[in-house]
Amino acid sequence: MKKILFFVLLILLVGGVFWFWSANSSRPQGPGADGKIKVVVSGYVPYTVAKQIGGELIDLSMLLPANAEPHSFEPTPGAIIAVHGADVFIYVSGRIEPWVTDIAENVKEGAVVVEAAQSAKPSKDPHIWMDFDNMRPFARAIAQALQEKDPAHQDVYASNLAAFNTQLDELEQAFSAALANCRQRRIVHVGHLAFGNLASRYGLELTALAGTSHDGEHSVKRLAQVVDLVKNSGVPYVFTEEALSQNLAGVVAKETGAKLLPLYTVEHVSLQDAQNNVTYADLMRRNLSSLQRGLECQP
Repeated sequence: MKKILFFVLLILLVGGVFWFWSANSSRPQGPGADGKIKVVVSGYVPYTVAKQIGGELIDLSMLLPANAEPHSFEPTPGAIIAVHGADVFIYVSGRIEPWVTDIAENVKEGAVVVEAAQSAKPSKDPHIWMDFDNMRPFARAIAQALQEKDPAHQDVYASNLAAFNTQLDELEQAFSAALANCRQRRIVHVGHLAFGNLASRYGLELTALAGTSHDGEHSVKRLAQVVDLVKNSGVPYVFTEEALSQNLAGVVAKETGAKLLPLYTVEHVSLQDAQNNVTYADLMRRNLSSLQRGLECQP
């Protein structure tokens, strides 16, 4: 009898929690009791932009763990609950994050959903943030979402957006100047095709081991083709990806004598970088440093 009573009480308790959750979800949304709007993002690209624009005014969380692969991530029940509790949910696109399509259906009434890539120009390469012209509307879409949910701080978000755009201007000038006069124009990347937009913008030729996601097949045949390309072209450096096994890059280096340099996709970062809140600009400056060295660019 006591066990039956216990289970009845448990069912009533769980039901009460879901009723309270549903009831509160239907109320008008805005800054919580702490004055912050709850912002949930898919991965590190929208995370670093939202953090710079929202600052301390937002309660920001990211679904993708550090070092996780964004293209094939499988959301947990906790991720679904987090999205449901968000005032603003931001992701890049369904091409980059196909798992978002279903999870975005769990947003509560009144929440703002931002597919940031929709504001950028069309591109065959879904890694749109590798083109600074795409990052401006990307960031603007995020700022507009924050302003919509927290109109009392519109001026702060606008000011932070302006500061972010200034960083983009500085990056663009630095890349244009540094990559204008390079002995090599070919990027051989032992990773996936994440740098197509960047290579196209600066007149570089890109060869990658895999396709536009890490799910591309790293076949022995393809690896042999990359090795032959490095040998025949005589490039002194090949570029690696921080989230990809370094064993593959090591094979290319051993077979060709080429040296290794890192490139950062920004879409996923190491645990250390996540803890240090490295910014989009920080990671792109690292990329520029590697490209200058690897392509033997003249100052």
